[in-house]
Amino acid sequence: MAAAAAVMALGLGFASLAEARTVRWSASGDPNTMDPHSQNVGTVTMVLQQIYDALIARNADLTLRPGLATRWEQVEPTRWRFTLRQGVRFHEGEAFTADDVVFSVTRALQPTSNYGIFVDTVDRAERVDEFTVDIVTRVPDPILPNKFASVYIMSKSWSERHNATRPQNTRAREEMHTVRNTNGTGAFRLASREPDVRTVLRRNDDWYGWREDAPGSATPAGNVTEIVFRPIGSDATRVAALLSGEIDFVLDPPLQDLNRLRQAGNIRVVEGPEVRTLFLAFDTYRDELLYSDVRGRNPFKDLRVRQALYHAIDIAAIQRTIMRGQSIVTGTLFPEQVNGYVREEDVRLPHDPERARALLREAGFPNGFGVTLDCSNNRYINDEQICQAIAAMWTRVGVRTQLKAQPLAPFFAQIQRDDTSVYMLGWGVPTLDALYSFQSLLRTRDGRPGNGIWNYGRYSNARMDALIDRMGVETGAQRAETIREALRLYREDVPHIPLHHQMIPWAMRSNISIPHAANNQPYFRWMVVN
Repeated sequence: MAAAAAVMALGLGFASLAEARTVRWSASGDPNTMDPHSQNVGTVTMVLQQIYDALIARNADLTLRPGLATRWEQVEPTRWRFTLRQGVRFHEGEAFTADDVVFSVTRALQPTSNYGIFVDTVDRAERVDEFTVDIVTRVPDPILPNKFASVYIMSKSWSERHNATRPQNTRAREEMHTVRNTNGTGAFRLASREPDVRTVLRRNDDWYGWREDAPGSATPAGNVTEIVFRPIGSDATRVAALLSGEIDFVLDPPLQDLNRLRQAGNIRVVEGPEVRTLFLAFDTYRDELLYSDVRGRNPFKDLRVRQALYHAIDIAAIQRTIMRGQSIVTGTLFPEQVNGYVREEDVRLPHDPERARALLREAGFPNGFGVTLDCSNNRYINDEQICQAIAAMWTRVGVRTQLKAQPLAPFFAQIQRDDTSVYMLGWGVPTLDALYSFQSLLRTRDGRPGNGIWNYGRYSNARMDALIDRMGVETGAQRAETIREALRLYREDVPHIPLHHQMIPWAMRSNISIPHAANNQPYFRWMVVN
């Protein structure tokens, strides 16, 4: 398999189970749920993808490979057929069948699911026989396999037994069995869960993928038998734990410490571009902002105000001083690894404070106005520092900006209630296709799964909607031109202020090897600890 080739290319080899051991790892943020259809957030999937499988999996280079389905084909324009893997059992012993797939796809379509973007075209899932499922779509969907690589499969009987037939409502901070408990088919089982303290996973020796990662070999690709995850919010404490040997692997080492870590004799730093873009989004929906001193008017409805705030940001300074060169400045919605990227549309408005002040005067705000900027402080690389810099830059041109920075869980809970005036978000693209970003972030909400699911500023543009709907069904050159037109409209209408694509360093003890993935997801099934 390509995954095994990627591991071998990195010189990892294949370790025997006699060398199996525990790996202790850390990141700044903790998952806010264990429900596999509730929160489509990187801090959640980084743990759940160790536990749950999808019908389609990904290799280390993010290409598609068989998962719980051994093959799939588009038998009709609106019908995909999946042939399921036989002999698979969930961690609690239930046999995996077509009923679990039908249940899981239906569950992902529920209103409390944040995974609707992956099943947005699905009309229904149909059981053909015990190990065959048809996915029937409302319209032809050329990228459905890319989407289904992110739809985790649950046990129907287990979910029914624990009153979890719909996803947890995280907006209401609902408590249910799936918040702290799991039952997947994946490489690791959940052994214990203490939110914000410790999550322990143990190897599932029955997982089918161990042998497939090492074709022709009697030994699996990885030798990790236990994963202990500890969220550590303090950058200094996280680095100290790695250097002292208390932690073996850090997903998000602070940029300011990379040189120090590289110079440590027992630490390895690996890095590369992430398929994630940071941007600022405005409430362009309300007639009066929630968190502003402007009454009876929403300044962000005016294109000139959005352009002014764009011109006010010195992105080169942010890259140089806050990101320490570890970012790729951008003027567009997603990086070049994503299908649909157009270099000619990747153009920023220039840093020009005088132009910003002039635009504010033209828009009727000669004295500026006040607003609150919402940000996380433990989700993206230097997220709070970025927002502090932007708040100062906006204040200098007259938009007096108060920063509200908070941890991941309350931050997401707030913006997912549309309880914000302007916020910063980092957006990954698990499907590696433009539609995922456009549909989630810019499509007008109309109640259909996936449409505007992360559009918390409630931007709405009929022309943009039409382009997004077209790219969902078109193919070939026609689709490429539709995506390009949407990128051009994105640049002209400024629904967001794009900032940069993240570069992601990982830091680990020198006896550890793992493929570095552009989706910033550590696949511990490929980790070797020597």
